[in-house]
Amino acid sequence: MTRFLAAIVLILTVSEACAAIRISNDHGGRIATYVVKYQRLASSGESVIIDGLCASACTIVLGELPRNRICVTSRATLGFHAVWNYGPNGRTFTDPEATLMLYSTYPAPVRRWIARRGGLTPHIMFLSGKPLQAMYRSC
Repeated sequence: MTRFLAAIVLILTVSEACAAIRISNDHGGRIATYVVKYQRLASSGESVIIDGLCASACTIVLGELPRNRICVTSRATLGFHAVWNYGPNGRTFTDPEATLMLYSTYPAPVRRWIARRGGLTPHIMFLSGKPLQAMYRSC
């Protein structure tokens, strides 16, 4: 009976450590929120399945988790754009320093893909299909 309980505990522990978070319709949000979220996820040992849209701040996951803990489905789409912020008058503006910081967190293949398209601009660009699947394993 003791061995049986030990086996159950081991199975539950392994299952918990191998859990995966599914991203399917994430339009992004505040960068600081996503950095904290993905740093916690990185510490947890969990993996990420990108199974739909992951845009804007959501793409921070690419820099916070090791590539071997991220997989993409055929529906995965990443959306990238320059970082914007609010000015004193409440109007939005592109923040070059924050954009460079975000860009520098992406893995080299993603940075190259973005650079070939003119870099991060206020206009969103999408990475999906074969180019994305060449960078991340399929799931």
